[in-house]
Amino acid sequence: MPGLVVFGRRWAIGSDDFVLPGAFELFVRLVWWIGILALYTVHKGQFSCPGGGLLHSYLLVLLILLAFIICALSALVYVSMQGTISNPGPRKSIPKLLYTRLLLYLPEFIWAVVGAVWVSDSSVHCEKTVINVVIGTVIASWVIIIFTIIGVVIVFDPLGGKKTFYLTDSVNRNLESSQSGQLLYNVKNTATRVWEKRIRLLCCCIVQDDDHRVAFTSIAELFRNYFSDTDLVPSDIAAGLTLLHQEQDKMESCPKEPEEVLCHSPSSLVTDDLDIEVENAAHYMLFAAAAYGWPYYIYTNPFTALCKLNGDCCGNRPTDSDITGSDRHNFHFGSILKITGLQYRDFIHISFHNKIYEIPFFVALDHKKEAIVVAVRGTLSFEDILTDLSADCEDLTLEDVLENGFVHKGITQAANYIYRKLINDGILNQAFTIAPEYKLVIVGHSLGGGTASILAIMLRNSFPTLRCYAFSPPGGLLSKSLADYTKHFIVSVIVGKDLVARLSMPNMEDLKRRIVRIVANCNRPKYQILLRGCWYEVFGGDPDNFPTELDGRNQDALTQPLLAEESLMVRRSPSYNALDDESHLNSPPQYPRLYLPGKIIHIVEESSSRKLCSSDIKYMARWSNETVFSSILISPKMITDHMPDVVLKALNSLSQERGSCISCQTRECNTNVV
Repeated sequence: MPGLVVFGRRWAIGSDDFVLPGAFELFVRLVWWIGILALYTVHKGQFSCPGGGLLHSYLLVLLILLAFIICALSALVYVSMQGTISNPGPRKSIPKLLYTRLLLYLPEFIWAVVGAVWVSDSSVHCEKTVINVVIGTVIASWVIIIFTIIGVVIVFDPLGGKKTFYLTDSVNRNLESSQSGQLLYNVKNTATRVWEKRIRLLCCCIVQDDDHRVAFTSIAELFRNYFSDTDLVPSDIAAGLTLLHQEQDKMESCPKEPEEVLCHSPSSLVTDDLDIEVENAAHYMLFAAAAYGWPYYIYTNPFTALCKLNGDCCGNRPTDSDITGSDRHNFHFGSILKITGLQYRDFIHISFHNKIYEIPFFVALDHKKEAIVVAVRGTLSFEDILTDLSADCEDLTLEDVLENGFVHKGITQAANYIYRKLINDGILNQAFTIAPEYKLVIVGHSLGGGTASILAIMLRNSFPTLRCYAFSPPGGLLSKSLADYTKHFIVSVIVGKDLVARLSMPNMEDLKRRIVRIVANCNRPKYQILLRGCWYEVFGGDPDNFPTELDGRNQDALTQPLLAEESLMVRRSPSYNALDDESHLNSPPQYPRLYLPGKIIHIVEESSSRKLCSSDIKYMARWSNETVFSSILISPKMITDHMPDVVLKALNSLSQERGSCISCQTRECNTNVV
């Protein structure tokens, strides 16, 4: 940071990113050079064989060429180790060293071709060991050249060559507003097109229609806005996440204040309510997990799932079930039956149809809880990812309830699709005709949890007693007014440091600012941060106390951004200069803050013990509020805590623990009576 500028363009790599790859190549080159030198020394007087003169010249020139490359690499690695992330001054000679190193690829390439020609010459009859070593040398040269080309492609920034201006007040006075406005429009338009091409490339395997094109453009604009106001390269982000994780762990290890501990002590009434909801959630999470179909069933039963599905499903395909969408070999429906334990006759409607804004769901009769369950599937396809990323806000106005409520656009469209199917196609009418006394329950995990929540809001007026259980729903879902409204009928269940439950545009902006702040103020080189971070993530230990520019500053000064921090958010690379002040550190947020739906049950690990092949984790559940999830927490478990099997395991553990406690209390009461 900032992005390296060579050949007149910016690249997605920093001047301090050559330490580790350069050291690896330097090691390979040194071993290579020593091997060639040993070979040349041993066979120095044995070049009288046919073709020996060419062999002598090849090895001698290769030794000299490798020596130059080793010297250039040593200088490149040494200079790249200097300075810090936000202080690239000591590394200002990196471009010249890179030009020198790249120039050496030309003779290396030519000499690799010469070696290939020499080895393939049938008139050469030298010792076989020498020929094999030359063959290995030629192969190694080509491998390094190919990997270098791949590396150049990876760090190539399509926007790096866009010429814009760093506008200061004096420059701005010299430009007409129409000129700067047109330039700003061109830069933003180019960046949007680049992101759109990337998204299309990632989604090349799916059929693209008008909905996809609109979504691609919307998502591209979202990415362009998010990444346009900093000069971060990927390794800077990795270093920032590493530092944030260690800083976060240091804060969590600090003893909590007494009043902070006491505020979580619930009354017995609230505790009873929590126990009931945890038991209900454990039951309905089975339906939410079952909506994933065979991928979830095979994931949780890797050794027996295929045999069970092949044996039970293919021969018993139902003919009278209302199934839409493709389900080859009946694997999806068979998995749903296995997970839920229901019968064929218990299913009213099953949809495996999947497009952008149209996600699979099923409607079933749950006789145990006397409920009609609508289970919505979570993210499992590229189309679902596009629905997740369509994160613009749109209004959701409820007649006689609320006005001007903001919701997640993509998830709302998915909820509208299921709403139309349930109401217009008469699916709910059919279900209540079969079981008129049953209550309506809507469940889902991840994207399915968000969709289920908005669907519950839409159906609330028609079904006042409905309940919704949203497992790990996206954090940026509902505006504050809608989130408060849903506390009467929606329960959200979040496990640990789940990333998705904290995922919203304001939280992402906050994470970006925290990354910029911590990397700008760290006084250690990037390679030390990354090496120490990898060791910490893999082997654990105490968080490192990296010295920073924050050390020694008084409390008042901590509220002011440092010069490096301010410049990293405002001083942008030429390709990302937005020519306005909308992304300054102290600018107002671009996106409205959205919240999790309903009342929130937060499940955290109370203790854990690891054995040889398993781990025993004890969980604790408590009521929480939306402010707890207003910041993204960095943790190795931020992804795994979101997985449906982890959520189900945590809920089952809590439910079983509650059941054992009740049985213990019953036995004690009976003993006292006797």
